[in-house]
Amino acid sequence: MTTSAVTPTTPSTDASSASASRLRVLPVVGNPRPGSRTRAAAESLSRAIAQRLGGGLAPTVDLADLAPELFAATRPAVDDALRRLASAHVAVIATPVYKASYTGLLKAFLDLYGADGLRGVVAVPLVVSGSPAHSLAGEVHLRPLLVELGASVPTRALALTEAQLADLDDVVATWVDAHGPLLDATAVRA
Repeated sequence: MTTSAVTPTTPSTDASSASASRLRVLPVVGNPRPGSRTRAAAESLSRAIAQRLGGGLAPTVDLADLAPELFAATRPAVDDALRRLASAHVAVIATPVYKASYTGLLKAFLDLYGADGLRGVVAVPLVVSGSPAHSLAGEVHLRPLLVELGASVPTRALALTEAQLADLDDVVATWVDAHGPLLDATAVRA
C-alpha cells in the first residue's frame, strides 16, 4: 500500500453511527515487545472509554505483531491495520517512552499515512514511562503527530509511570472521569 492509498474513512455523523452497536474504540500499541504492559494499559483505557461512550472494543492493533511486515513490499496485515485505524471512531494510541519520545515502531507505522489520514478519528495518546520526568512525552511529541495526521485530540494524554501500572484500573478510571466529558462531546461528532 502506498501512502496515497491510505484514504481516511470518516465515520458517519448521523445519530445511528454513535450508537453502542457501531461506535468502536481501537487500541493501537507501539511497543516493540508483544504482550507488553503498554498493551495492557491501552486495552484497559480503551475498555473504559468504550464503556463510557456506550460503544464496543475493537480488536487491538499490536504493532509488535506487524513489525516483520512493516517495511515489506507487500504488507496485507499492516494495510488492514492502517484501514482499521483510519476508520475508527476513537483510537487509543499507546507507546512506551523511548529516549523521551514515542517508539520508532509507532512512528514508522503512522508515517504510512498521508496528510489527513486520520481525519475523523478521535485519538487519545497514552504513554508509559519509567519516570514521571517523561510525563509530557505524549503532549509534546505524540499529540502533534496525531494532529498533523488529521486526528482530533480533545484530551490530555494519559501519562502512566511503571509504578502506576499496579493500580491501572484506578488510574484509568480517574482519567476517564476527568476527561470523559470531552470524549462524550467529541466522539459522537467525529
